[in-house]
Amino acid sequence: MAATSVMLPLGTPAPAFHLRDVVSGETHNLDSFSGKRALLVMFICRHCPYVVHIERELARLGQDYQEKSIGIIAISSNDPESYPDDAPPKLKEMAGRLGFTFPFCCDETQEVAKAYRAACTPDLYLFDRDRRLVYRGQLDDSRPGNGKPVTGRDLRAAIEAVLAGQPVESNQRPSIGCSIKWKRGNEPDYAR
Repeated sequence: MAATSVMLPLGTPAPAFHLRDVVSGETHNLDSFSGKRALLVMFICRHCPYVVHIERELARLGQDYQEKSIGIIAISSNDPESYPDDAPPKLKEMAGRLGFTFPFCCDETQEVAKAYRAACTPDLYLFDRDRRLVYRGQLDDSRPGNGKPVTGRDLRAAIEAVLAGQPVESNQRPSIGCSIKWKRGNEPDYAR
């Protein structure tokens, strides 16, 4: 079933996280990206058709901005017991297959997703230098089966604005995708 972003209020401080990268085993937190002008936090997974539809563009984002002053982290919060395709070994395979240049972490407790009020995959959050939310919403207008090309237009425009020290357009469209697969009894109020 498709879900949409909750649209966390702009200006919200980036919630803390402490997660292990499924590829390198290194632990990442907000301080891992200190000194970066921007931070992109992406809630994604391996099995969702909405993520599969844009996965190459997500990899391109990492490659295109690798040398820029932006930190990027991907997080999967899906329950790996109910959705084994989203278990850490499968996430590691996905990161390798796509050549991700950013950490891909597993939020096993789902507490990070709750802190960000993440509701779907993909759910994208862009923070400025002060780690205040400046963009949350869709990658672009493309969806599986709608015939529109995957360009990353909306997210890329927001990233470019932050990197240039310019304001980000406040008229933002929510992301749409598969609902986060919560562990039984762990669903947050906003996801019910």
